[in-house]
Order: sequence, then structure tokens, then C-alpha cells
Amino acid sequence: MSTTADPLSALASLPGVPESVESVRKSVDRVYGHRVMRRRSAEITAEAALRGARGSAALSGADWALEEVRRRSDFSGDAESRVVGGALRLTAEAGQLLSIWRQSPLRVLARLHLVAAGVQEDTVGRPRLAGEPVDEPVVELPVPTADEVAGRLEGLSELIIAGSSAPALVTAAVVHGELLALRPFGSYNGLVARAAQRLVLVGSGLDPKAICPAEAGHGELGRAAYVAALDGYASGTPEGMAAWIAHCGKAVELGARESTAVCEALQRGAA
Repeated sequence: MSTTADPLSALASLPGVPESVESVRKSVDRVYGHRVMRRRSAEITAEAALRGARGSAALSGADWALEEVRRRSDFSGDAESRVVGGALRLTAEAGQLLSIWRQSPLRVLARLHLVAAGVQEDTVGRPRLAGEPVDEPVVELPVPTADEVAGRLEGLSELIIAGSSAPALVTAAVVHGELLALRPFGSYNGLVARAAQRLVLVGSGLDPKAICPAEAGHGELGRAAYVAALDGYASGTPEGMAAWIAHCGKAVELGARESTAVCEALQRGAA
């Protein structure tokens, strides 16, 4: 990362990024301006949480139909069930952590991992130690060492605490990409990274009611595109970083489109 006082601001001027930021803003404004939002925003938020959890779980290997996620009540069985359960718990928990995020992001990340895992074990809720394995089949990048993870997590924490003039999309994309590339925990890193992105988008004021589920958009764009865009982030090149930010922007736009469709359905009395 740059050594300037606000390294994220430089990313905001990369080719194509201002256009992505503007397109996201218009998409978010459009759904917030929908007439249904004035009367039934709580319903839209609840549905967005469900669809976001389904999309995040799909990227982590549990690609369930939305109605199956809606119908289930027990998520303690097989590995896919536990992934879906973890994603649902994270969407419910994220809003409770907003006030802590800007002061103690590492504490929040530890809590997110604990919630995702849903179990009390000595490897849960803390970054992995040297020699501990990582279970994250979606990401094929080389796994950073525990020492590198510790250093880069500290750097990310400092960036979040210091704040940035960069648009929310840029900050959210960097938080998301850095956590995915690092895979700081032994499991559920994808779920945690996407929940952290949600925290930034909501806490920044871009999507304060959490009605534009980027996780749903990421799921719609698909795993292959997700992995390819992440490779760009990990490369550290301007082109790669810009492509990752644009990919995250498209995911937010697709999430906004999902909620717009929900608004339209409610307006017609079809949902």
C-alpha cells in the first residue's frame, strides 16, 4: 500500500473507478427513492439480508435456492448447512457491530469469525497461528504466513481507524479484498470478508438500511468472475485493483437491483 496519509484516496482515481463509484451511487439512490421504501423499508431490509446471506453462502460452496434458505430452521447438519447458517448469522450480527468497527476493527473481525463458525473452539475468533491450516477452497492464491497476516491486519486496522476520503465503494472493496487475500482465519474467511464489506457500505452511509446486498450481487456474478477479480486485487497492479473495485461495484448494483425488484413485487401485492 501507498505511504501517503490517505492511501485509499489514490485508488479512487484509478481508471474506471470514478465511473464505478458514480454508477453505484445512482443505483443505490434509485432503490432508496422507491415509494415502497417510505412505508416498508424494514421488510426490504429483512429480504435483502436473506438474499445477501444466500449469495455469500453460494460463493463459499453452499449454493442453495432462496426458498430453501427461507424454509430451513436447522443449519447444524452437514458442511453446506453450516455455511448457510453462518452466513445468516453474520447478516443478523453485522448491524450490532457498526459502532465498534471504526474504533476496533480487529475485535469486530474476531467476532464475525466466531459468529460464522458458530462453535467455541480455541482456533475460532482469532487469526491463525504459524502452521495452522486454512480451509478456503474458493480462493487459490498462495496462503500468506501468520506473520504476514498479523502485519497486514494491523495495517488494515490502522487504515479503518484513521478513516479515508475515498468513496465507500473503494474502502469496502479494499477491506473485502485484503481479508480474502490474507485468509486470516482457519475457516469461513469468505463469509467474514463479505460481512466486513457490508459493514463498510452500511456504516459509511452509502447503504444505511442495508438494502443493497452486495453478497447477492457477488453470487450472481459467479465464482469464476469473483476469483478472477480477486487475482487482480492480489496482483497489486493499478489495473488489477481497478478491476476488483469495479467488480465489487457491480455486485452492489446487482444487490440494489434485487431490492428494487422486491419493492416492485410489494407494490404489486405479489410478495
